[in-house]
Amino acid sequence: MALFAGALITLQAGINSQLGVLLKNSLMATVVAFALSILVSGLALISFTSQWPNWSDVRAVPWYLWFGGVISATGVGLFYFLIPKMGVGAMMSYALTGQLVLAVLASHFGWFGLPQVSLNQAKLIGLSAMIAGLVLLNR
Repeated sequence: MALFAGALITLQAGINSQLGVLLKNSLMATVVAFALSILVSGLALISFTSQWPNWSDVRAVPWYLWFGGVISATGVGLFYFLIPKMGVGAMMSYALTGQLVLAVLASHFGWFGLPQVSLNQAKLIGLSAMIAGLVLLNR
């Protein structure tokens, strides 16, 4: 399922960046993508949610966790802007490398309450190989 999710991200990034090219506005493609995402997510939420959080649960959420949508919109908007300039392969390889570098750091330090998984030599070698692969893919 994780591989499928990754493939879907590449597919949607390519499709929506082309929408931005045809509309001559990558920000418009971002708005279209998020509007449809709200619709589909909202329908899924209504269809599959049987228990809703109570007000005290909502108030207990740290303030910074409410801003993930800002990060998503920025990242997605940058994808749609950059893919027509770089190509989907190059963009995805850089994006994946950025994701892995931050994921290794977030795991090592246990950021955002995530499980802490210490950085070790094998992970550093793997990360280095990934970055070397990025260089080779984009030559």
